[in-house]
Amino acid sequence: MSLKAKLEAVIYAAEEPVTLAQLAGLFADDALELKAEQEAAAQAQAEEPTASEDASLPFQNENLPDLDADAGQDTVAEDTGGQEPGGDTPESALEGAGAPDASQEEAEAKRAARLRDREVRGVIKKLLDELIADYAVDGRGVEIREIAGGYRMATKPECHDAVRLFIKGLKPPLKLSLPALETLAVIAYKQPVTAPEVNEIRGVDASAVFGSLLARKLIATAGRKPVVGRPILYKTTREFLLRFGLKDVSELPSMEEFEKMAASELEEMEIAEPELAGGEATEAAAEFNPDISTETNIETNGNGANHQSETATQSTQAASNASASDAE
Repeated sequence: MSLKAKLEAVIYAAEEPVTLAQLAGLFADDALELKAEQEAAAQAQAEEPTASEDASLPFQNENLPDLDADAGQDTVAEDTGGQEPGGDTPESALEGAGAPDASQEEAEAKRAARLRDREVRGVIKKLLDELIADYAVDGRGVEIREIAGGYRMATKPECHDAVRLFIKGLKPPLKLSLPALETLAVIAYKQPVTAPEVNEIRGVDASAVFGSLLARKLIATAGRKPVVGRPILYKTTREFLLRFGLKDVSELPSMEEFEKMAASELEEMEIAEPELAGGEATEAAAEFNPDISTETNIETNGNGANHQSETATQSTQAASNASASDAE
């Protein structure tokens, strides 16, 4: 998939405007790869005319290479000033060569990162401009707009009347209670299934829930089961597939997928619990006040002493009552 198609898909799927920084962070490698391919293609096109011109030149005389070699040797002798090649390097050059400073390396790394980010943003900005131009054609009903520092897909103003008519005919959003969702899930995975079988799986009576699901046309009857009493069988409907965005029932998540999701959520909870405990301990230490704690201890000790005295009094009364009953 091309980078341009990926940008289009992300902008379409996002509910909020997608910023250039977000796109650069997501597709940095793709943008650099695309730029390298474009530079290689441009270089190949530039080399083709040069190769054709070199092929059209006549062959040089055999004596010319010797003249060129002599001229090259004279030039080397003049540049070296009579010194033999391979001579000693001046001490000043050795003194000037030193190990690079750490701060200088860090500055160079930051400069390279900024340059890389600038290149990535340039490539993505160019593709976004192309997308905006493509969607600006009169034959399209949607466009890409720059909104609040980002990019978002929206309908064109001239199509607002048609969209308004469509929205008026939409059904209200589906809201199901937890018992209804549980019952619907059992029917979806076990269909066709009877009401007693659903109640046995859930462990509660779901008779009232069946009426709600039938009224919403999420389930329908599928005949009767050939057993004693001939209970009614239930199955999901096309409305169920439309509401949950499924092609058919086979696209429902399997039990292995549910187990993986549950395991991942459990791991996230286990990782989050120590962090929450550490944050609470830090807040408690930050809010610690010696004066308040001292007063609390005094009050606690006082309450403890009062509690002990009351307990002793109650014990004495119980002992006296016991002795009185023995005497009787």
